[in-house]
Amino acid sequence: MDILFNKKGVPLLMNSAETFAETLTDSTARKNFAEREVLQPHDNWAYDYLYVGEQGEHKVVAWGEGNRFPQWATKLIRETTVLNTGLQYLLFLMMGQGVFGCKVTGFNDDGTEHLEPVNDSRLTAFLESRVVRRFMERTLRDYLKLGNAAVQFVPSMDLRKMELLNPMNALWYRYTEPDAFGSMNAVVSGYWPVIPQADQYTVLPVLREVDPEGHAELLKMAGKLSKGFIYPIRDSWSNEEIYGEPRWYPAWVAGWVDIAHLVPQYLKKAYKNQTTWKWHVQIPYSYWDKKFPVNDFETVEERKAAINKYMDSVERNLLGPENAEKPLFTNYAVNEMNGRIEEEWKINALNNKYNGNENLVTSSAANSEILFALMVNPNVMGAGMPGGAYAMNQGGSNIREAFLVNIANAWKDRQVLLDPLELYIQMNGLPECQLRYRSTILTTLDTGAGTAQKLS
Repeated sequence: MDILFNKKGVPLLMNSAETFAETLTDSTARKNFAEREVLQPHDNWAYDYLYVGEQGEHKVVAWGEGNRFPQWATKLIRETTVLNTGLQYLLFLMMGQGVFGCKVTGFNDDGTEHLEPVNDSRLTAFLESRVVRRFMERTLRDYLKLGNAAVQFVPSMDLRKMELLNPMNALWYRYTEPDAFGSMNAVVSGYWPVIPQADQYTVLPVLREVDPEGHAELLKMAGKLSKGFIYPIRDSWSNEEIYGEPRWYPAWVAGWVDIAHLVPQYLKKAYKNQTTWKWHVQIPYSYWDKKFPVNDFETVEERKAAINKYMDSVERNLLGPENAEKPLFTNYAVNEMNGRIEEEWKINALNNKYNGNENLVTSSAANSEILFALMVNPNVMGAGMPGGAYAMNQGGSNIREAFLVNIANAWKDRQVLLDPLELYIQMNGLPECQLRYRSTILTTLDTGAGTAQKLS
């Protein structure tokens, strides 16, 4: 029996010459386990706390089971093709072609805004700089992957303005428990998820979500800007106040991410072995007496080992893609006393009805469910299915409509991303403005162009 285990020792796939088995997931049990052990590790839904510092003065809220949720999630995403690609698609979609400063001077008849550009070289240079591109890309990365992101405002030497926006890697920060006023700190360390020692971390104040601008001004007046501060960005849909929940998480709770992993693993093993139940081989007992005489071996176990080794070589000759058209030779003997054929091998090809199509349908369903969790129409990713419950029209018009819906739904996430930029502009005395995105919109050929630039 060949068994494929996961890292925790749970059998996932089992196959032998006669059987194939797999471990099924109970959705209710999996949901309870996921919610309890990954994001909230206790039955009473309490947070797990870690104490950092020589006197344990920083009461840090653990991020998931064993404080390892970011590390676990990034690895899971990296190993799941459609999840990794779907999140990258959302990142590219939300970034668009960058942002620009403008003023809304009115509204057109169709309800769209009438925008007037703000012609200020300092503002334009900042919004088109590498600082903003890096901020948007890395902040969106963590926001989409983990449901949380954070950016550090780095002050100038004289503390009069903000010099840089430094997106924090979500793997290396954790938040402390909020105080009675809702204030908390970020403990930044390259040692997370292991608790850092006294000289292995930095503590930065975190702006209160209810009034980040006022909190930033308060820190400035109190002279607490020497190291800057953290502007937190959180997906609030999960109702979590410390660490938001990523939007793909329900697909994992329901088991669709596991299915997306299991199907290619099974198909890989099936194609490698050409399915081990392809042949029925009948071997007479007399063959073994002549091929492996009992007197040639000191023990029964030695004879068994020799037979097993021989049969492994026979199996390798029958199976595998390189043997698909290979000729097979067998011998037989005739008993001279009665003229009957003895020691004849009978090798019959089984009527193997397995072709893998049902697994491909399951894999496509898993991919679609993961994309549904991301609110991405599978057609946009070329994942539409030709038939069944998830059948869709993959025509160009359908893809364009799905793309436009994605852009419309990106408004909330885009605004969340713009909040730190607006605070940075305000604190550095740049011209007052509103920020809008440039986006490329797919059009039909009868418009005379394949794409059109839109402002949103």
